[in-house]
Amino acid sequence: MKTQHKLCDGKFSVEMEVTGSGEPLLFLHGAGGLTGADPFLEDLGRGFKVYAPHLPGYGESTGGEHLDDVIDAALFYHELMDELKIPSANLVGHSMGGMLAAEVAALDTRRAKKLVLVGPAGFWIEDHPIPDIFATDLDDLPAMLFHDPKSALAQMMMAMPWDDLALLTAMYVERTRRFSMASKFLWPIPDRGLKKRSYRIAAPTLLVWGESDKVIPPVYAREFISRIRNCRLRTIKQAGHMVMYEQPAEFYKVVSEFLKS
Repeated sequence: MKTQHKLCDGKFSVEMEVTGSGEPLLFLHGAGGLTGADPFLEDLGRGFKVYAPHLPGYGESTGGEHLDDVIDAALFYHELMDELKIPSANLVGHSMGGMLAAEVAALDTRRAKKLVLVGPAGFWIEDHPIPDIFATDLDDLPAMLFHDPKSALAQMMMAMPWDDLALLTAMYVERTRRFSMASKFLWPIPDRGLKKRSYRIAAPTLLVWGESDKVIPPVYAREFISRIRNCRLRTIKQAGHMVMYEQPAEFYKVVSEFLKS
């Protein structure tokens, strides 16, 4: 179900996917946004009330001009939780959304009941640089994002409507809007000071990593484990950066077991 919410006296309009019932779970998407076909949200909805907002600049959400950095973005999610009357929730964030979920949990330790970071951004290791997705050619993205770039899933998710000029134009406009927002947090590198605040994270934390993630390689897990207390790692085989799409059953199993333990 899609819902629309106004925040901060109308400064933001937020489109949100809502599904399931139970304890609240806030899902924070990555730089690519939600696809409109995100079955892992329905899976999580079997045990939780899932709220998956589109960050301003994504979908029909507006107000991106009011977000300049990760602190602004984290406070935006705080405002959304207040609007939804959710004092605390399980936070699950993917990639850029993982970084922002960690910031939400660090700024107010009461917000996150449990924290799941899926291939999260937020740190920078000189010996293992994260590739610049903003400068990556579209043809190279499948190999970067997926364990098997030739799989039917990868081909479907990365397909371009070359024979439909209007749809192709709309996709490029949407991609530009999304990357314009994401660049505020990720470009030129995704080190925006989380290392100075991560010590404040009090929620039990699970790192979920695709074993063959080429965007944010699993070596980054060591950085998170060293900086967040009560933090553990689960890697998922035959999965890259898009782990929740490539291995949905294993992803659901790992995440739901942790959240319900």
